[in-house]
Amino acid sequence: MGAGVGVMAARPDTYSPAAVIELEEVSLGWRDKVAVRDLSGCFEKGSLTAVVGPNGAGKSTLLRGIMGLVSPLAGRIRVTGESDGTPAFMPQQGDFDRSFPVSTRDFVAMGAWRRVGPWRAFSSAERQRLDEAMQAVGLGDFGRRPLSTLSGGQLQRALFARLMLHDADTYMLDEPFSAVDRATTEDLMDLVLEWNRCNKTVVVVLHDLELVRRCFPQTLLLAGQCVAWGSTDEVLTPENLHLARHLCAGDYL
Repeated sequence: MGAGVGVMAARPDTYSPAAVIELEEVSLGWRDKVAVRDLSGCFEKGSLTAVVGPNGAGKSTLLRGIMGLVSPLAGRIRVTGESDGTPAFMPQQGDFDRSFPVSTRDFVAMGAWRRVGPWRAFSSAERQRLDEAMQAVGLGDFGRRPLSTLSGGQLQRALFARLMLHDADTYMLDEPFSAVDRATTEDLMDLVLEWNRCNKTVVVVLHDLELVRRCFPQTLLLAGQCVAWGSTDEVLTPENLHLARHLCAGDYL
């Protein structure tokens, strides 16, 4: 289903009518550095997909490309199904300035920006949505706390609550569990699974292959290019993982 030794990828002529994100021979990077090359395939509506690979595999770059934050060097990315054309996106925790003087509640409330805008006051319905989101992540009593006082796990919960207020159909998460303990991971993973049960499309960059095997039906294995993309059991084989490590090390490039 693809080109290259050990590479398995959906091709443009196999796109499903249910696809909400389509990639056609996409290459992404900056100047003379290509982080992802010749990637083709699609994420279907209601799918739950993990994006995995060694460090430097292009995982974060792929999500940023889908979000329109990085322009393709070649190829085409098509995103459908959102009223403003943009999925909800959670970058890595390190991308946030935790010293910004804002309360946890106000930080979470920023997730409603697409509906409320810069000038409209929060309606009672929006305030209820905000309360429910904070309760859902276990931060119901943390609303007045300055963002700077939150632990890593608490900040990640706040980021999830903020994402919930987007009320999007497609969610893109970049390493959402990298700075949290196992209990927090399980709580937040339950939210991801609930989104998926509600027919949301969810794409998550992860390093924990045990979690991927347990919770994600679909996996995209990257190593600067697609090594494999499909059913998790078929993608996360010892042979594919070995190939991904060598590709990122430059052994076969």
